[in-house]
Amino acid sequence: MTQMGGIDAYVSKPADYPHAPSKLLLFLTGATGLHSDNNQIQADKFAKEGFLVVMPDMFNDDPLPGTATYSEEKDPSYIEQIKMTLVDATKSFAIDMWLARQTPEKVLPIIQKVIEAAKDEFADAVANGGGIYSVGYCFGGRMTLLLAGEKPDTVMWGQAVKDEEAGTVKKGPYIKAGAIAHATAVSRDDFTGTKSPLAFVCVENDQLFDEEVREHGEKYLKENNVECEFKTYSGVPHGFGVYGEYEDTKIKVAQAEAFDQMLAWLKLH
Repeated sequence: MTQMGGIDAYVSKPADYPHAPSKLLLFLTGATGLHSDNNQIQADKFAKEGFLVVMPDMFNDDPLPGTATYSEEKDPSYIEQIKMTLVDATKSFAIDMWLARQTPEKVLPIIQKVIEAAKDEFADAVANGGGIYSVGYCFGGRMTLLLAGEKPDTVMWGQAVKDEEAGTVKKGPYIKAGAIAHATAVSRDDFTGTKSPLAFVCVENDQLFDEEVREHGEKYLKENNVECEFKTYSGVPHGFGVYGEYEDTKIKVAQAEAFDQMLAWLKLH
């Protein structure tokens, strides 16, 4: 663990770096954040493939609070059903409150500070890759999408789009290419201005990245000649792309396929 631009970050390097050239990969996590073992393991997997991985603490030590998990019974009693309903409602409220705190206006400036610091500290990797690459999981998927676009410069430093004055200089994209797995809270407007090639790992019937938004995004990117790839995985849960000890063989296979899809896209670009 280290700090970059005053922000806590997990950095994972290829075993032969700096003796062998590498490319810089910005790893943007889901709500579990920087200190999740699974996120760090996932970052290490990309490092083993030759990427110098920088995973910033986007949430300023405020990941989604953990909630108790309950085992699902085949025939739960009425009381148990009520308990599970209350647990789900509590989780939903906690998620909504957390998302309200983690706005792009708050998170993007944190990412921007890390990007600027990485350009200095790992200038060789940035130069070797011809820019910065990014992978984003869940919440981080939306951030990767935003970094792939042309945005008003002040947005990247915390000013909301609605507050922008006419004629503001736009900058970006901030990444050369990106790969996004089961993005969360993406809106139609988030695709506007996208320039960098993007690959999407999607989950069938995913309420957190619904079909209408996904179809709009794919149509927008193709109509604007932005290179893209969308692949939908069925029978898997949201979040399956991050390392986890799943017992279901189908999920394990899909997880490996999703990693290969993202890795191939990054290496292609």
